[in-house]
Amino acid sequence: MLELRHLRTLLTLREAGSLVEASERLHLTQSALSHQLKDLEQRLGTSLFVRKTKPIRFTTAGLRLLRLGDNVLPQVRQAERDLQRLSGGQAGRLHMAIECHSCFQWLMPTIDQFRNAWPEVEVDFASGFFFAPLPALARGELDLVVTSDPQDIPGLSYVPLFTYEAMLAIGNQHRLTERNHIEPQDLAGETLICYPVERNRLDIFTQFLEPAGVEPADVRNAELTIMMMQLVASGRGVCCLPSWAITEYLQRGYVSARPLGRDGLFGTLYAAVREDMLDMSYLQDFLLTAKDISFATLEGVTAKTVG
Repeated sequence: MLELRHLRTLLTLREAGSLVEASERLHLTQSALSHQLKDLEQRLGTSLFVRKTKPIRFTTAGLRLLRLGDNVLPQVRQAERDLQRLSGGQAGRLHMAIECHSCFQWLMPTIDQFRNAWPEVEVDFASGFFFAPLPALARGELDLVVTSDPQDIPGLSYVPLFTYEAMLAIGNQHRLTERNHIEPQDLAGETLICYPVERNRLDIFTQFLEPAGVEPADVRNAELTIMMMQLVASGRGVCCLPSWAITEYLQRGYVSARPLGRDGLFGTLYAAVREDMLDMSYLQDFLLTAKDISFATLEGVTAKTVG
């Protein structure tokens, strides 16, 4: 009556908070997911969650299955890893680079969990801000690159991790707090605080300001997110960051944030890998772990890709 896929579906539904987002993460249509859940409820003879609630509110029966999933699925995952090691492919190398200053929030827990599961795999990583990591990946000098800027390089494949919204962080007393969203011309008189990378790798320029022909009054660099937030909070400028990177500072009331454009500015984060490594068991497990941790810990990320 009860299968592992049912438990995975319920856990995904809990994390996503809605049928729409859960269907995207599970790569199902919303109608297919609804049918799967209704079929399970008919088998069990009881409802598992309350319809038309957001976030999803589970019944007593649903909560019991969630507890079961929390206990059983990690054991199944570990057993699958053990079987993969027994069948070979347990040792190897995973050298990676990141093109995302704010990615450490989910990347470090991912690496810690991966190292515990795959101790035989040599893991190392470096910042990808001071060299071209994608060509290095193609040459075999790296094994994985976290990037939001895919390039058409033969032999590379881009696996979507999640999609995020970029927001403009502004001081609590800033004049732009009166706006529901930010238009490009609003930044013409502002100091824009950015990470120290080329403009052509920053969405705030390539997708927002430059198409509108707008140039900020000044550009200032800061290497750390916390430094950027301190500058924003003190009225020294504004900055564009993924929504998950700003959440902590919004909750503490340090800064405010507004969407960029009426429809928002969205980007997708990818794991770039060489095509010949896609079938490696430990690489597949790393990608799955990264997605699981991201969806469980980051605010506002979705499975839908853009671009």
